[in-house]
Order: sequence, then structure tokens, then C-alpha cells
Amino acid sequence: MSENLRVAVIGAGRMGADHVQRLNHRITGAEVAAVVDVDLTRAQVAIEGISSAVALSSAEEAFARDDINAVLIATPGFLHEDILLQALALDLPILCEKPLTPDAASAWKIVEAEQRLGHKRVQVGFMRRFDAEYARLGEMMHGQELGATLMVHCAHRNPDTPAGFTNTMLINDSVVHEFDVIRFLTGEEITSVQVRLGRATRNAPVGQHDPQHVLIETESGILADVEIFVNAQFGYQVTTQAVFEQGIVNIGEDGGPYVRSTGRWGGNVTPSFIERFGTAYDVEVQAWVDAARRQDIGGPSAWDGYATAACCEAGVEAQLSGEKVTVQLNAKPALYRDSATSILEPAAVHA
Repeated sequence: MSENLRVAVIGAGRMGADHVQRLNHRITGAEVAAVVDVDLTRAQVAIEGISSAVALSSAEEAFARDDINAVLIATPGFLHEDILLQALALDLPILCEKPLTPDAASAWKIVEAEQRLGHKRVQVGFMRRFDAEYARLGEMMHGQELGATLMVHCAHRNPDTPAGFTNTMLINDSVVHEFDVIRFLTGEEITSVQVRLGRATRNAPVGQHDPQHVLIETESGILADVEIFVNAQFGYQVTTQAVFEQGIVNIGEDGGPYVRSTGRWGGNVTPSFIERFGTAYDVEVQAWVDAARRQDIGGPSAWDGYATAACCEAGVEAQLSGEKVTVQLNAKPALYRDSATSILEPAAVHA
């Protein structure tokens, strides 16, 4: 595929609008052809200044056009399944923001639809794989530079949550990233999940128990834990510590200038995921565009989306029961074995 990808961005909320600007200003080999949102005014605002793009109110309108040859899905997750199936029926390259779909059964339908095509078309938006620190840590783990990996400790902290952010969403919208990154870093599937609820912050909204402690085990017995704290007040922070036989490696610690002046010291904390992972998003979308132009995907596959959906289901069950819950996975189809974008190999990062 030699010409630019003509991308329909479906969903013009915060993430979709950010991707529109990314495609328009920082990505080569692609251009915004359409922005779709049920709120047509919001879609029109998103394409202001982009002469190549039209605003539409439905995915069906976009798929009916003959000047669109790729799709980026940034709608809420419960809308993904139908859009994915329509795009796969047209054999279009797809970048789908996480989650692939909200549950394992519907995610498996996407895996099955892609298998019928006989080639991979879906890349799932787990952007942390494209962060330089995560990519380097993955290389260290897979290469056993410090011996075998024994444990992984993760912290995922948000300053606050929007209205309606439920207990279930702590798993499905937040810890989903840790499920994927643990699979990516270790090169193994997750076999069990347990969730423990301790003392809750008074800053959590009614009905939400925050923070929570998620305990995870992989195929070989690597233990991982996640502190998910979505009303941490101070800013956005995502950190990971890997414990090896011969050392310990930390990533995601506070960065930027560390200043000592006039009797004070310190630095800044990123306010949101956009600032923390902005470069990773750029690298992710460029990798997708480059791969799509050669009829491939450049990152996590539909299988990865399905596997994390299965982890989330186990996590939500564990939230309710407090028990250790086994992750139920179907057999991995041949299409997703020995893939350069599988959990066995870190994605290339060119920051």
C-alpha cells in the first residue's frame, strides 16, 4: 500500500480528538479522512482546520465511503464489537483503543472473524508497550540480563475519576493496562487473579472502593501485584518494579527537572495519561500506520485483546468474591502464534 492511509477516526471524545491531532500533525503516511461521532457537532469541532476530513454521525456512513481505507476506533468499549465486525467485513486495517470489547465472549467473536480473513487486521491500543522504559524492561526480562524474573510490582494512580466510574471500571478501564503489560513483560499468559479490598480513601465517590490490591500469577509462577488507586489526588503516576535473581529495576518514577531552590526541592507529577504516555501514543500510531501500509499490524493483536478481556472477567469476579479466580482462555489459534507482535517479543520503540 503506497498511498497514505485514509483513516476514519470513530469517536471524537478526549482520546479520539487527541488521535485526530496526532494523525494530522505528527504521523507520516496517514491522514484523517473522517471523524465520526453521534454528536455531529463534536465531530465537526475535531476536524476544524483539516481540509482532508469530513464529519459524520455514524460508522455506517464512514464504511460506505470509498475514500476510507483504515479505521481508528476510540469510542466507549461497549460500542467496539459492532464497529470491529463491520471493519473486518471490509478487510480494513484497524487500530482499536482498549478494550477490544468489554468481555471475553465478544472478544472471541472478533478473534474468530479475523481468523476467517486468514490474516491479522486488528491492533489493540495498549500504548505502554511503545513506551521506551517499558520496552527496555521487556528486553531485560526476555533476555534474562539479570537472571530470571521473580516478581513484578505495579502501581497505577490517577488524581480522580469522572462521574460514574464504578468498582468494575477499576478493573476493566484501569487494571486492564497492567494485565496487558504483565503479559508483555513476562511473555506469559496470566493464570489467576485475586482482588483484596482494604481501607478505602474518603476521596472515593459513593459506591466505589478505592484503592484496591490486585494479585496476579503467570504460567511459570511469576507473582505480580497492582496497587490501583484512582483518587490519589496528587497526579497521574504509573510505575513498575521488576525483581530479578540478580537485581531490581524500577521504571516510571518521577521524571523531569529535580530542582533545589530557595529552601525547597522537588519536581512535577504528570497530570494525566496524555502527558505521561504522549510519546508512546505517537510511536504506537506510527507503528500501526507503517504496518498497515505493508498489510500487517504493528502491535498487540486481537488475541491480546481477548486474553486481557478474560483477565478482566476474572478480576471482576475476584472483586466480588475475594477469592483467587482462574483465568479461562480458549486455545490460542495458529494465526497468533509465533507473531512478532505477540507477548513473546517487545514492540520496537523509535522515540
